Amino acid sequence: MAAPSAAPHNAEPALPDERKKQQLPPKSYADAVEQEPPANGTNGTNDANGINGANGNGTEHDDSKQTGHMASVLRIVDTGAPETKDKQEGRPQFERQESKHEYSAAGLDDTPRTPPRNKHRKTGSKSSNSSQDKPSADEKESESNGLDKPKRAKVKDRRKDTTVFEKVGEQNGSKLISVKTTGTYEKQIQKDQKEAPKHENGEGITSGKKPGQRWERSAIRFAPLNVPLHRRLQTLVVLFHTLCIAICVSTFCFLCAIPLFWPLLIPYMIYCMSSKASTSGTMSHRSEFLRSLPVWSLFASYFPARLHRTQELPPTRKYIFGYHPHGIISMGAFAAFSTEALGFSQLFPGIKNALLTLDSNFRIPIYRDYALAMGLASVSKESCENLLSRGGPNKEGMGRAITIVVGGARESLDAQPYQLRLVLKRRKGFVKMAIRTGADLVPVLAFGENDLYDQFQPDSHPKIHKFQLIVKKLLGFTIPLFHARGVFNYDVGLMPYRRPMNIVVGRPIRVVQSPHPDQEEIDRVHERYIQELERIWETWKDDFAPNRKEELQVLE
Repeated sequence: MAAPSAAPHNAEPALPDERKKQQLPPKSYADAVEQEPPANGTNGTNDANGINGANGNGTEHDDSKQTGHMASVLRIVDTGAPETKDKQEGRPQFERQESKHEYSAAGLDDTPRTPPRNKHRKTGSKSSNSSQDKPSADEKESESNGLDKPKRAKVKDRRKDTTVFEKVGEQNGSKLISVKTTGTYEKQIQKDQKEAPKHENGEGITSGKKPGQRWERSAIRFAPLNVPLHRRLQTLVVLFHTLCIAICVSTFCFLCAIPLFWPLLIPYMIYCMSSKASTSGTMSHRSEFLRSLPVWSLFASYFPARLHRTQELPPTRKYIFGYHPHGIISMGAFAAFSTEALGFSQLFPGIKNALLTLDSNFRIPIYRDYALAMGLASVSKESCENLLSRGGPNKEGMGRAITIVVGGARESLDAQPYQLRLVLKRRKGFVKMAIRTGADLVPVLAFGENDLYDQFQPDSHPKIHKFQLIVKKLLGFTIPLFHARGVFNYDVGLMPYRRPMNIVVGRPIRVVQSPHPDQEEIDRVHERYIQELERIWETWKDDFAPNRKEELQVLE
């Protein structure tokens, strides 16, 4: 092998100052960089055999060829020449392709690159939101190259307490997506950390579920302990009236269990079976003192209830008040016509009214005396005729009035909240009684009477409704399956709801007395009676029944 020759010493200077002294043109190295490498695989640098290495044929390079390749190993210095910049701008562009490795950045040599600075900013800033809403340049480029566009995560959700996904950025090609914690989550974590017991050395424990949470989330709302006294008294008075019959029967049974009271109870039982005080029409057991007690004002203010008059009634006539609807227990009829809590004697001075109820109630020991003292009487035909023909200033019934709950027990089965269905089309006995006794008919409509209780729907429970009708036909009364609120809660019990009642007394319908009225006259007065009820409903429904579900319906 031939010995390597020494490098030539007459090479052109590379520094601009030396070239200027020798009056040589400035040398640009952009052309040398852009030159294609030699076909034999060698570049401008020294090959594996050294500077003077042999070629593929074993021959040595000549000095002229070595001189041409020495320029590629020199340090390239920017001379600021304009032609250099122009040629640099014309450098070939290489397509950036996504790597198949773990990182996702792409370079000419397939090595990871540092992510742009704007992706390190917080997602809450405006620049981050704008960059997240618009696709990046890399995504556009990959889309144009036919690559699958990566799925974008949800960035923003303005709804409260909603899981929010945030795209944090890319670190070494790894895309990070985090879940943004909501305010309630952070509060719950802080609460759990406070409640969780910790040891002195800082170790914490995980506790099970907290007992009593189901009671805290219970649908039953219990009354607080700081309820005012007058509201407690109202509840007590209404509870007494609701359970009055049960209290009287229990008291009588308790007295019967004590032989010491037998000498008094036996004569009392004989008197109850033979007494006709409920049908005599004399009202001898009526107590104005008991009817005017302040406790009845508490009873009426429980709902509260109000009595309204549309027209004055002269005391020189006799009247039959038709009360509608029956409801479950007819709380409004008791408050308005059996007590002075709503001021009946002030609205209708000179008229003595008696509320009528079933004759079987006057067979209950102790309760019968309480009912007679409150001015109640039997609803039998004999009792109605006696009350409207025996009494008053002239002993002919002038200034007397009776109140009949026309719908009766049958109407109580249709007593649904915010509805008003009246069983009235075939109820004409009270009209016939008014014509025979010469009493004017006065319609009374109680807004809110049906709202005091909830009961089973007849349509959804047809078998139960059929059984109730059978009991009504056999025994004369029925048992509605109802519920409302309790004494110490607002959702379960037999106490009526605290919902307002407005009892409106309509205009009287004058009748001509006839001992034997014909059916045509009865139908004519009955039709006028229904028209007056409908007039009351249309006039006052928007004021006293704003939450109604349907309009007035007259059934049967």
